[in-house]
Amino acid sequence: MLAEELIALSHSPREAPPFTDTYPGLTPAQGYEAAAALHRHRMARGWKPVGRKIGFTNRTLWPRYGVYEPIWGTVYDRTLTRASGDRAVVPLQGLVNPRIEPEICFALKSAPRGTGLGALLEAIDWVAHSIEIVQSCFPGWKFQLADCTAANGLHGHLVVGSPLPVRELPQLADALPTLEVELLKEGASVDRGVGASVLDSPLLALGHLVGVLASQPGAAPLAAGEIITTGTITDAHPVRPGETWSTRLRGLALPGLTVRFA
Repeated sequence: MLAEELIALSHSPREAPPFTDTYPGLTPAQGYEAAAALHRHRMARGWKPVGRKIGFTNRTLWPRYGVYEPIWGTVYDRTLTRASGDRAVVPLQGLVNPRIEPEICFALKSAPRGTGLGALLEAIDWVAHSIEIVQSCFPGWKFQLADCTAANGLHGHLVVGSPLPVRELPQLADALPTLEVELLKEGASVDRGVGASVLDSPLLALGHLVGVLASQPGAAPLAAGEIITTGTITDAHPVRPGETWSTRLRGLALPGLTVRFA
């Protein structure tokens, strides 16, 4: 069954055919159910959930990947790195076909009471720049929506930069859509993006996740203390050991990040 395959891939990461090839008719909901089984397996072995990731919030990438709605997955203590001085080293061992995604993340001080901007801002403790390393066991990054929901939202690793309390950003809701991010490899510019590409705003992406979780039987709602990373602002780019990538942000008082891959 699919859950057993997910557990096997978790213990021995490798490329595998899309699950939708092996299990014809697999639905996104069934993919989430299989991911939940993997989650329970990990929890039983000491993994601790620390938050969620939202994927495919950047509408400009939907046609490229053939996935036309956002997905979510779980971030664990073992897949989280807090940058020191906005620098981090991330081992790529165990990640299959990894790619880098610059994002915005939020830490919650309470469970959001709704999906409106006011309710979301009230629930957020701090905001930070983040870099997610996504992965795909599916060759060539070719898959369907259900493959992604089963694969824990393609989550690999999350690097979180310096947090800034929301109370120090009274214009946060207005700044997020116009935020500009530049992605660099070895100091050379590779890509640029704006916050509005992420469901019109990373804040609205958070609201979308609140609604999605409420509609999924068995999905745990967001809770105080969780870190939520909201999806890539640029395209996702392949990374390899030995490379150093960095980001620059404009329009929000958050520093960029520098990540070296080992």
